[in-house]
Amino acid sequence: MTGSLDTAAKAKLLRTLLDGGLPDANGRFGPFGGRYIPETLVPAFERLTEAVHTVLHEPSFQAELSAELTDWVGRPTALSPMRNLSRRWGAEIWFKREDLAHTGAHKINNALGQALLAKRMGATRVIAETGAGQHGVATAAACARVGLPCVVYMGEVDMARQAPNVGRMRLMGATVVPVVTGDRTLRAAIDEAFRDWVTDPAGTFYCLGSALGPHPYPYLVRELQAIIGREARAQMLAKTGHLPDCVIACVGGGSNAIGTFHAFLGDPSVEIIGVEAGGRGAALGDNAATLTTGRPGVLHGTYTLLLQDADGQIQETHSVSAGLDYPGVGPEHALLREIGRVHYTMAGDEEALALVQECSTYEGVLPAIETAHALVGARDYARAHPGKRILVGLSGRGDKDMPTLQTTLLAHDGVLS
Repeated sequence: MTGSLDTAAKAKLLRTLLDGGLPDANGRFGPFGGRYIPETLVPAFERLTEAVHTVLHEPSFQAELSAELTDWVGRPTALSPMRNLSRRWGAEIWFKREDLAHTGAHKINNALGQALLAKRMGATRVIAETGAGQHGVATAAACARVGLPCVVYMGEVDMARQAPNVGRMRLMGATVVPVVTGDRTLRAAIDEAFRDWVTDPAGTFYCLGSALGPHPYPYLVRELQAIIGREARAQMLAKTGHLPDCVIACVGGGSNAIGTFHAFLGDPSVEIIGVEAGGRGAALGDNAATLTTGRPGVLHGTYTLLLQDADGQIQETHSVSAGLDYPGVGPEHALLREIGRVHYTMAGDEEALALVQECSTYEGVLPAIETAHALVGARDYARAHPGKRILVGLSGRGDKDMPTLQTTLLAHDGVLS
């Protein structure tokens, strides 16, 4: 669709977004978004939408959320200069350290906010989907904190490659349900969570983990994750006196990226780059680079960019990172690509694994494999723009990825037999 809007139309959409006019009353970010759901879920979505608009920004709710983010999650997270990578890459590299948040990733910001909202709405149970397991862990922790039972749907493939997170969820009292249908990854887990919700739309709260799905989820998740960018923007100004020249984050469904990007969208001097999973190649089915190669369609209740064949059939994806292995993306990202405010690119499996090792070796920071895709983008941007100030959204830590790393980097290096 890129190119279908003229410059004035793109500028108007960006201004409307920055002024709080998007999504509109129908949940649309320009042409993207909306709500495509079964009739049985309409009352549940109407209740959720009303709660989002009446409770989310209510002072007492914000005070409770802020206190929990400070005292329990550990916010604000650090903004760290990466001096060794800066020397290696020839630019000024800064990490916004969501890996230091409770449970090890940005996911806790959203899960905690939604768990508190579920409690306010009188829900009797919370369900969630997870791919890399970080949203599942965050939801399990948040539900334990607020006192609600939690069920997490997780694809069988992802359970095998993210075994440490499965154990963490169960230790925190969550029931983890293996999904053995479909592609047995994140897409199938979302399908199963929606099927569960249909059986009890009144008592169940679905804690969706990314900035996708039917309205109001893309807006709700963005609002809960926008604290990342607000903190980072203030921290950069306090530490350097300047905004970054470039902000970079990895993109799967898109919650950490939209949370990091949002505070900088109105700064024309700041270039913004999202990095998707390039997998093992450019062919359909070999990657999860939706914004780079996708076409518009409807998946999981929203109109957005998707990886689909010529007949409109959603395709299985591939990525070494479970958290990026999804054939769609949040509708706000689709709009930002359409209007040209954010540039989206991709990094392959081998590149990402190499950056896990480089970051770990030279900075003592073990990033999640998902996050390492953003590091590929940061390295490439630094080499093309020497001396620039680059902010990387370090979305999570890599402890969860040790089973994968033991069969790739460590085994290949002869560290493990």
